[in-house]
Amino acid sequence: MAVQMLFTVLLCVSLVVSPVLSDYSTPPNIKLWCSQTPYPQPCEYFMSHNPHSYPIKQKSEFKKMAMQIALERSLRAQSNLIGIGSKCRNEHEKAAWADCLELYESTILKLNHTINPSGKCTDVDAQTWLSTSLTNLETCRAGFIELGVSDFMLPLMSNNVSKLISNTLAINKVPPSEPNYKEEYPPWVSGGDRKLLQTSSPTSQANLVVAQDGSGNFKTITEAIDAASKRTGSGRYIIYVKAGTYKENVQIGNSLANIMLVGDGIGKTIVTGSKSVGGGSTTFNSATVAVTGDGFIARDMTFRNTAGPSNGQAVALRSGSDLSVFYRCSFEGYQDTLYVHSERQFYKECDIYGTVDFIFGNAAVVLQNCNIYARKPQNKTNTITAQGRSDPNQNTGISIHNCRVTAASDLKAVQSSVNTYLGRPWREYSRTVFLQTNLDSLINPAGWLEWDGNFALKTLYYGEYKNTGPGSSTANRVKWDGYHVITSSSEASKFTVGNFISGASWLPSTNVPFTSGL
Repeated sequence: MAVQMLFTVLLCVSLVVSPVLSDYSTPPNIKLWCSQTPYPQPCEYFMSHNPHSYPIKQKSEFKKMAMQIALERSLRAQSNLIGIGSKCRNEHEKAAWADCLELYESTILKLNHTINPSGKCTDVDAQTWLSTSLTNLETCRAGFIELGVSDFMLPLMSNNVSKLISNTLAINKVPPSEPNYKEEYPPWVSGGDRKLLQTSSPTSQANLVVAQDGSGNFKTITEAIDAASKRTGSGRYIIYVKAGTYKENVQIGNSLANIMLVGDGIGKTIVTGSKSVGGGSTTFNSATVAVTGDGFIARDMTFRNTAGPSNGQAVALRSGSDLSVFYRCSFEGYQDTLYVHSERQFYKECDIYGTVDFIFGNAAVVLQNCNIYARKPQNKTNTITAQGRSDPNQNTGISIHNCRVTAASDLKAVQSSVNTYLGRPWREYSRTVFLQTNLDSLINPAGWLEWDGNFALKTLYYGEYKNTGPGSSTANRVKWDGYHVITSSSEASKFTVGNFISGASWLPSTNVPFTSGL
């Protein structure tokens, strides 16, 4: 059975691997431009074989062609992936395959955003959407690896597509001298539609009401989301979820922009599920609530995964929603509680509970004025963050600003026997900072933990700036090349709401309070 399963997975994956790059002649003009990318070989090959190729005179022409080729190869890989679904006979393999289909759909959507001539796409927007595209392909591969197929036996799924997207990230990279903000909203955002819930009665402003007692339009959130998908227009759509415990897995897909879920408060309106890797799911698909529709807002909600500490990765919420906001929400789980998968995200006055890597992913995300609670782990080690930047040009990272890190009630009784760390490097260019945050005594003096020996210790960026509390001393912190005790306010300011996620240009219209700077 194990051999058959391995053969089927390899068959499923190998059929979408890009062609061998050989036997081509590169025009000197293309070779010169491609030499400026991290992966010149696929750049030269696909540009040389592009029927629309022409002498490249300007960087803008080169960037446009590189993005177009990345999109074309993604479409080809998606087409091949669709065609091999019937070859994957095991239910677990089909689950990973289904994840990949969803992730390729998102990648193609994001690449289309970057090259749409009628869209409003700044270089910062493009870098965000290209970062997401690359993250999607990494996540696709991870799903197959979670089936137990070892790295050296697993062909790199659509490896050339990943390299082509990495090339576009390098070409498009915003120089440090350019301001990291934008003057206009992206095309799906309408400031007038987002003046939200200014009264004390969410029922009066809600488009739909969900209530288990039958007093609303629907009894489940899923039914309300299905109804929202049939709406006309793309303005803000408010779903009020009355107090209660909703046992369901909710998905808010790419086509559902500007959805807002409003509950009755933390611990009152609860969405709960129990999917986990231990239970046969992929990490990506284990989320109790998963949202990819852009402009999503949640307020006064609890998102929970009850798989427990022994079932491995089990996500309470996964967000791949660009310009998404979570205000006065709680996220409860153990390993991998909050999956900040991709795009630009903001969390304000939220509570996050977990044990291993419980704030993880590859979004550009700021958590501000949040409470971070480490729980009692299955073993003797907690890691708060595991940031997943795999390319140095991705504009992603986890910024934890003016928060509080402490032990949950179950950890307090055994705190002295548990080591809790601020984070560990999930990917090679992992980037996480703690700014002006209160760190309680549970934090190990070393602060940070290795992932696997020396992996990423020179390429990561971990920083601490003016933290307080008994766990904030940097005297005995790790001595890695990539670790920084930040002393400069200008360096720390790179990771603020205003700079890191361009928050001053889009957060005011949500009515969620925020601090733009330090």
